[in-house]
This record gives sequence, C-alpha cells and structure tokens, in this order.
Amino acid sequence: MKPNTNPPKTYRVKSFGCQMNVYDGERMAELLAEKGISEAPEGEDADLVVLNTCHIREKAAEKIYSDIGRLTKGKTQKKAPMIAVAGCVAQAEGEEIMKRAPAVSMVVGPQAYHRLPDMLDRAVKGERATDTDMPAIAKFDSLPQRKRRSPTAFLTVQEGCDKFCTYCVVPYTRGAEISRPFNDLIAEAHKLVEAGAREITLLGQNVNAWGGEDTKGNKVGLAGLIHALARIDGLERIRYTTSHPNDMDDALIAAHGEVDKLMPYLHLPVQSGNDRVLKAMNRSHTAESYLRLLERFREVRPDIALSGDFIVGFPGETEAEFEDTLKIVDEVRYSQAFSFKYSPRPGTPAATMENQIAKDVMDERLQRLQARLNRDQHAFNEALVGKTCDVLVERKGKLAGQWLGKSPWLTSVWFEDNGQIGDMVTVEIVEGGPNSLMGKLKQPAIA
Repeated sequence: MKPNTNPPKTYRVKSFGCQMNVYDGERMAELLAEKGISEAPEGEDADLVVLNTCHIREKAAEKIYSDIGRLTKGKTQKKAPMIAVAGCVAQAEGEEIMKRAPAVSMVVGPQAYHRLPDMLDRAVKGERATDTDMPAIAKFDSLPQRKRRSPTAFLTVQEGCDKFCTYCVVPYTRGAEISRPFNDLIAEAHKLVEAGAREITLLGQNVNAWGGEDTKGNKVGLAGLIHALARIDGLERIRYTTSHPNDMDDALIAAHGEVDKLMPYLHLPVQSGNDRVLKAMNRSHTAESYLRLLERFREVRPDIALSGDFIVGFPGETEAEFEDTLKIVDEVRYSQAFSFKYSPRPGTPAATMENQIAKDVMDERLQRLQARLNRDQHAFNEALVGKTCDVLVERKGKLAGQWLGKSPWLTSVWFEDNGQIGDMVTVEIVEGGPNSLMGKLKQPAIA
C-alpha cells in the first residue's frame, strides 16, 4: 500500500518504552497541535498515527512492522492513516523501515523530531522522508512552549549516553551525552508550573550526568539544578530518573537530605549482583560499591524508597552468578524494580559473545528473581500501613468517588472521597497491596 497523502485533521501518538519516550511523545503532540491538528478522541481512528518506538525490548523492530500491518490491514489508501515511525527503532532501522513498509510516510529519529511538521508538509505532497540526524540541542531550541496542563510533568534535562554497556543500544540511537542549558531548564520548569504542574520529573538516559552553569556562571551538577528548581513557587515535588552509579556525587546524595521537595525515591540500576558479569556488561561499579552507595542515600534520607533494573541471562551467566543477583535483592529490599531477560541487540558487543543463555534457563531465572522483587514490593507497601503521607491526585479511579495519585515514594494510592485532579491531600494508609496502597483522607486538599 502506498502512503496516505491526505492532510490529517487528527493525530494519535503511541509511545513505547521509557519515560523519555513519553516526554518525546508529548512534545511531538505539541508540535502537531501547533499545526492545527487535533488529538483523535479515544476510541476513534486518527488521520495520522505516530509510532514512537523503543529499541530496548526483544524484537522491537518486528513489533513495529506488526503495528503498521494492523493499522493498514483491510483498508484502502483513502481510509488508512498516515503513518510516522519515530524513536529509537526509527533511528536504528532508518531506510530499512521505508523499504519494508511502503505505507509509512515519515521516519524520524529521537533527536530530529522537531522537524516533524516540515516532514508532514512534504508527506502531504507525496514525498516520503527519513531524518535520523542527531542535533540534540537544536531539537530543544525548536520545540514549542510547553502548554500541557497536568499536575505532573516530565522535563528532559540530559540525553544520550557515553557508558557503552555491552548490551545497550542507547549510545547508538540517542547519541553522546549532552546536557541542556541551565537557564532553558529553569524557564521550561516555570512554564510547566504555570500550566498546572505540581510535580516535575527530570529525565535523562544518565540524568545525574547533567552539568551546566547557573545564572551566576558557576558550574553545577544535577544537585545544583534541583536546588534551583526547589525555589520555584508552586512546584511541590521533584524527582529524577534514570541515574547511573558512576555519576553519583556527594552533592546529589546530600540533596536528598537538604531539599524537602526532592522526593524520597531513587531509581539506580544495578543490572547484576555479580562482579564478573558487571565487568562483562562494561558497568563501572561492583556489587559492593553499589551497596555502599545505597547506604549513603539511606544515611541522609532513612525513608528513601529504592528501585533498580536487572538483566538475567546475560551471556555466560552461571547459576552461581545469578544467585549473587538474588543476594543483592535480599540485601537491598527494593520498593519496586524492573527486571528483564537479556535479549541481543544488533550491533552491540554482547550480541556476539559466546555462551548465550538458553531461553528456558532465562525464563526460570526471571521467575525466581521477580518472585523476590514482588515479595519485597508488597512488604514495602504493607510497612506503610498506619502512616500518613501527602498524595498528589492525578486522575479519577475506575469507581465513582475514587481518586488515584502518587505517594512520595512513587507508589500508587487510591482513596474514596471528594477530590480534584491536582489536589495535594493527606491520607492515612490503611492497606498495602502488591502494587498499590489504599488510603483514607485525613484532611482537605492543600490549595
């Protein structure tokens, strides 16, 4: 099928993967809205579909081709949507997508999506376009002013990665580490707060690698940026993700004890609990250095909730080495975590390593790992019963009179009472489930 060239009146952005992809999806939606294109109502077909892809998962590219097939199956060119493929698969596959999927009009990488409006103009004229250049700062300079009204917002402060973990495609799809200017971030944060954001999550592939100069010309790291953001009136909460053990510094650790608005939550991937495997992954930390780092965070913020990432079945991983990962889980007791089976990414060193682990072995190890992680998450939630905390209300629940929001520890909390999206309410935790908390409203919303 040839691509649709009808000027779109409605769009839908479908984002896969990490929170940075969610942020990118929001920015692409803003670009399309600037062109007068409306978001398609829920349940209705869109004239333009943007598939904002992630390359981390196994067979990510093939899944995108399946999505393209579903969008066009049984439809004539007139009824099929215009399709754009964005994100990391677009960066990695590029021209291959154009060859394999004739229905696609545009392929745009994660550092070039600011040019999506121009590409759309060309697509309407019948020209298929691919743009996988990587001018990160130029992208942010070209994006529209933030207008999204929500009590929570993402703010990308850093992109790219210089770590070159042997299993990871990010350095190839997102480019080298680059930090956005301090003044630009402060200005964007002000805009987000003016639009209703009470919580901002700072994003980066290695967010704590961010560095810049403040308004006085002093060099600052992420801690300095957090201190500056905390001075914005109306901003109640600050979070950041994803951090890297190699980029943790004393100032950022101290900030968790100094900045009340910085939430007691840390996502710090470890990937494995075995030093030989970590070295093969090209991770810069050891199991011991990682644990000592977490101890320092707990010293300055005893109530901090810890989260991590794990990969099981990395090439050559023995049963004993996997047991080391279980040991680190038992010692840390994560409040939540993300765990995956290793899957080879084309072009990465690990993809050609010897002793690739059999799928059934990886499956069994992942089940054991997730059983312990789920145990600890449930235990963390149960330990909160009887405590009071502030909850930022984000949306209505499924039932009448039910509201949902996040605790300071990034756990979902639901309660029944009068509420309003954007309220900050104080609740008593009365039940801790495997994945969420039930609260009882203690006092009216904080205006």
